[in-house]
Amino acid sequence: MTDVTWLTQEAYNALVAELTDREGPERERLSAMIGRAREEGDLKENAGYHAAKEEQGKNEARIRQLHAILKDAQVGAPDAAPDEVAHGKVVTVRFELLEEEQSFLLASREEAPHASVEVFSPSSPLGTAILGRRVGDRVSYLLPSGKEMPVTILAVAPYGS
Repeated sequence: MTDVTWLTQEAYNALVAELTDREGPERERLSAMIGRAREEGDLKENAGYHAAKEEQGKNEARIRQLHAILKDAQVGAPDAAPDEVAHGKVVTVRFELLEEEQSFLLASREEAPHASVEVFSPSSPLGTAILGRRVGDRVSYLLPSGKEMPVTILAVAPYGS
């Protein structure tokens, strides 16, 4: 079973546009750079050639990554009760030990450049602990130090960028 990547329409459109650019104009630009560098002669000591080849490799890796993301992408948010923590919702939690509250969007990292609030991944320790929980629930998750951090879910709202 593959993991679904939930995306807003805005993020989906941005990823499709990036893929179109990388597969078209960006590939052509990099190919031309490599061609010009080859014409300069000795490739062993040609820094421009090696830099262009490296950039080309990064572009091709990003193209593969975009294809994988878009293949498993779902636009919108999964069905969930209004007070249930789910992908694509803004969650407000209280970190009990710190006596602090924080609101964030529970979404994939692809949403971060388009979001108007901080984005936490559903696969992060906090995201995993609260996913599927409801307002009023108190859960704990492990910090990198190994210490437990109890949190209380204070609010859940749909995201409206």
